[in-house]
Amino acid sequence: MRRAANRPPEQRGLARDQVRLLVATPDGLAHARFADLPRLLRPGDLLVVNTSATLPAAVAGSYGTAGPARPVTVHFSTPLDDGTWLVELRGADLGRFRDAEPGQTVALPAGASVTLLARYPERDADRLWLATVTAGDVPGYLAGHGQPVRYSYVPGRWPLADYQTVFSRDPGSAEMPSAGRPLTARLVTDLIAAGVAIAPVTLHTGVGSLEAGEAPLPERFDVPAPTAALVNLTRAAGHRVVAVGTTVTRALESAAGPDGELRPRRGWTSLVLGAGRPARAVTGLVTGWHDPEASHLSLLEAVAGRALVTAAYAEADRHGYLGHEFGDSCLLLP
Repeated sequence: MRRAANRPPEQRGLARDQVRLLVATPDGLAHARFADLPRLLRPGDLLVVNTSATLPAAVAGSYGTAGPARPVTVHFSTPLDDGTWLVELRGADLGRFRDAEPGQTVALPAGASVTLLARYPERDADRLWLATVTAGDVPGYLAGHGQPVRYSYVPGRWPLADYQTVFSRDPGSAEMPSAGRPLTARLVTDLIAAGVAIAPVTLHTGVGSLEAGEAPLPERFDVPAPTAALVNLTRAAGHRVVAVGTTVTRALESAAGPDGELRPRRGWTSLVLGAGRPARAVTGLVTGWHDPEASHLSLLEAVAGRALVTAAYAEADRHGYLGHEFGDSCLLLP
C-alpha cells in the first residue's frame, strides 16, 4: 500500500463511514463502503472493538544541554510499570532523530523535561528510548501541551477528536486504534439492528510506525470476562468473531488457549502472531491498509492466510485505496 491518506476523510468530502471497504473472502473480492458493513456480516456474528482512547502524545521540545539546542518532537509511546516511559524522538522534518545519546535531556514546555536513559529494547536500537519524565501526571501534562502523533504523510495538524473512535473511553494509546475510526453511532445502531453483537476489549498502542523487520513491542491490554464469554458463545454457535483492527486481534489472541477458548485476562502482551502462531479465536478482521513491509502483515496472514491477504493488497493497489489512519478499510473473512 503506497498511497497514504494525508487528511481525514471528512476533509475530503466523505463521512467517516463512507471510506472505501474492500471485502476479501475465498469466493472473491468486492468493493463497498464501510457503511455497508451490516449487510456484509451475518446475524449472530460478534464484532470486537478497542476502547482505548488516543493521547495527544507528541510534544515539541529542544534537545541537548551541550552546544546549541536542537528542535525535536517527543512521542510519548508507553508508560512502564516503574514510572519510566518509552519515548521516540523526531526531527523538524518528522523523520527519526538519530543523534541522541544516553544521559541527554529534552527540555519541554512549562519546565518539564525528558532524560534519555538507554536505547530500547536493546543497546543498538535506534528508535525508542527508555526515559524519565519530570512532568508528574504525564497524561494530564499531555492534555495541556501535546498534539496527536503524526508523520510526514500527514502535513497538516488536525484536532485530537479526529484521532478518536466512537468507542474511545480509556486514554492510553500513543496512536489511534484506527481500524475502528469509520464506525459511527448510526452504523453501530445499524449493526445491532442487523443482529450483529458488539463487545469491547482494551489495548493501548505505542507508536505504530513500525518498519521492515520490526516486531511489535509489548502492550497493555484487557479482555474482560463478559467479552471472553461472548467470544466463546459465538464460536460455539458457529458464528464469526470479527476483530476491528490488529490491536483487537492481538488482545483476543493473547487471552486464547490452544483450543481457541478465551479466559478473561489483563496485563502485558508480547504475543507476535504469524505463520508460527496463527489465530485461534479470531475468524474475521476489519483493518486499515498497512505498508507491505510492516509486521502487521504477518498478523493479517495469521487470521486470513497469505493468499487472501496478498490478493486483497494487489486489488487495493490496482484501485488506489488509501492507507494509514485516515485511509480506506478492508474486511477479511476467510
